[in-house]
Amino acid sequence: MNSTHASPLKHPARWPRAVLFDAYGTLFDVYSVAQLAEELFPGHGQALSVAWRDKQIEYTRLVTTCNHGAHYQPFSALTRAALIFAIKKIATTPGNTWADADFLLEFEPAIELLLAQYQHLDAFPENLEVLQQLKAAGIPIGILSNGDAAMLQAAVHSAGFDGLLDHVISVDPIRKFKTHPEAYALGEQTLGLTAPEVLFVSSNAWDALGATWYGYQTLWVNRYQLPFEELGTQPTHIGYSLRDVHHFFPS
Repeated sequence: MNSTHASPLKHPARWPRAVLFDAYGTLFDVYSVAQLAEELFPGHGQALSVAWRDKQIEYTRLVTTCNHGAHYQPFSALTRAALIFAIKKIATTPGNTWADADFLLEFEPAIELLLAQYQHLDAFPENLEVLQQLKAAGIPIGILSNGDAAMLQAAVHSAGFDGLLDHVISVDPIRKFKTHPEAYALGEQTLGLTAPEVLFVSSNAWDALGATWYGYQTLWVNRYQLPFEELGTQPTHIGYSLRDVHHFFPS
């Protein structure tokens, strides 16, 4: 069940007692919107999906860190705002800027289509099998995500994960996004376990690093074979598929 491409993992000081997964980018492919984006904006689909995701994450950091959270907005609102930015970025040319009213008149149908698609992101192909295996082994599993509860439930249902997850944890009630430590603390509070007893899995390097700093055992699923963050800390393990979760449990 282990990936043949993952680097060896030394046996942890303790086997994890539960697993928490990041949602967007880890269980759900945020770039799967590129196909629809390409249909709506020919020649720009991939660029739009990347700009959308980058701005979405930037906005979570802005509203968490600035003015003690006074500018907080839920993830769904930030996702919409980031999409509008991304469309303006590809649709604006020198000498052609958009007044807000004109922009919405022109692009609102595309915005709504793309936001609807975000509720039905593709799941990575191995994920269902891995979740089923963990569930069958009796290991508590859950999501700890920046997403709002409604967004997460829609994505879970669309991916066919209903009944597999013991917990779907949104940071929205605390109004702080990851990598704020209070966001990671929700995992401990929900599971009734300490961070070292939990494996946190993310395909986002910044998220894997934040969780490592918080104290979780961590798996960075490096799907795109990128370098890890250069801040002096490594995750517990680096793999290339969600199947690398199995490295953390006795065979």
